[in-house]
Amino acid sequence: MPARTSTMSREFITFVVAGAIAAAINWLSNVLLLFVMPLEWSVVVAYLIGMTTAYTLNRIFVFKLSGRQVHEEYVRFAIVNVIALAQVWLVTMGLARLLLPAIGWTFYPAELAHAVGVASPIVTSYLGHRYFTFAPKPVLEPLDPPQQDDQP
Repeated sequence: MPARTSTMSREFITFVVAGAIAAAINWLSNVLLLFVMPLEWSVVVAYLIGMTTAYTLNRIFVFKLSGRQVHEEYVRFAIVNVIALAQVWLVTMGLARLLLPAIGWTFYPAELAHAVGVASPIVTSYLGHRYFTFAPKPVLEPLDPPQQDDQP
């Protein structure tokens, strides 16, 4: 296996582990939040808790330093995660409100739907974070000063 493929594979596996930890925190947060708010909102709040956990783990353990400020990376991380949030929300609601009731599933349907929803954006998120959030900041080369004639 070429070195680049091996590095990407190791990076992806570490990303998955960091994501699994963040997803577990997301999911557990949702279980607790369901005591105080409806599913539609608890999914969003839990996602924000999980997203902040994921950013921290990815910045420390997964991706190389991008050369950007933390706030700049976090905004980029949030952009990728807004797309993933839509994906999580649609999968969760589709399962919880449509598919699981249609098949008669009654054993923790909201929790199951949310667990599947949280797992749904793994590949799209990895690509977004690798090539956008944590991509190396371009280094601008200084322009060469104008050449002066050596003639008087």
